Amino acid sequence: MQGEATVTVANDERLLARIVVTLTPVPGIRAIALGGSRARGTATPHSDYDIGLYYDGQAPFDHAALGDAAALLDDGDATVTPIGGWGPRINGGGWLTIDGTHVDLLYRDLQQVQAAITESHAGAIDVAYQAGHPHAFVSTIYMGEVASCQVLWDSDGVLSRLIAQTKPYPVALRAAVLQRFGWEAGFASANARKSLDRGDNHYLAGCIFRAVACLCQTLFAHNGHYLLNEKGAVAMADGFTHRPEDFAARVAAIFHAAGTGAGAAALDALDGLIAETTALTGP
Repeated sequence: MQGEATVTVANDERLLARIVVTLTPVPGIRAIALGGSRARGTATPHSDYDIGLYYDGQAPFDHAALGDAAALLDDGDATVTPIGGWGPRINGGGWLTIDGTHVDLLYRDLQQVQAAITESHAGAIDVAYQAGHPHAFVSTIYMGEVASCQVLWDSDGVLSRLIAQTKPYPVALRAAVLQRFGWEAGFASANARKSLDRGDNHYLAGCIFRAVACLCQTLFAHNGHYLLNEKGAVAMADGFTHRPEDFAARVAAIFHAAGTGAGAAALDALDGLIAETTALTGP
């Protein structure tokens, strides 16, 4: 299950109410949810508001009506993408500024979300390239978003029914994540060593990032947490009950060493971190 949230900055409830009142009349929107750090209670003063707009892929929302509604909210010229505008998984949305506050609209196809949840319970995950996710978009993100969201409006209870399917964290999903990412961290580190005699710092950094991202995936799954984004994942993993000691500090030291010409030492430290993580989570 997800960890206990610690509220750092209170949400602007009047802003959220205004968003809901303005967007609920848009034909085809079935549910509206607050996501990200604002929903988890870990927001900082600079955190955006992530607003998930859930719709039926077989009967999509009215894009023109959404654009008109967004224009009523935005301080300037609001732009919302068509469905699929950002790719097949993060499939569109918009960037708004409302009374000086940044608000992101994110489209979510209810059928895609339900399929991802069903597959996750069966131990099946999909990993794909996606702009905005420097490691990968993992299909379990859909499930994690639902699990951690704050429901703002749910026309017929469809979002609440999805939430009920996310807890507890599925045993089969834990096994699938460990199998999918457990070996890749070591593979990425081994590949990184090929760059040492070439001075290819770009490749070295990319491999280290990928290895750390895989470690985060396994640590999240082992501790029963859904990983939603690479951003902030190292710090979150460092707060888990089961993780290598000083995980975040050691990751930072690895990147520092790699960035200051000590690539071999960085990879030695990375291999030690991988070994400790594997000992915790299992092969």
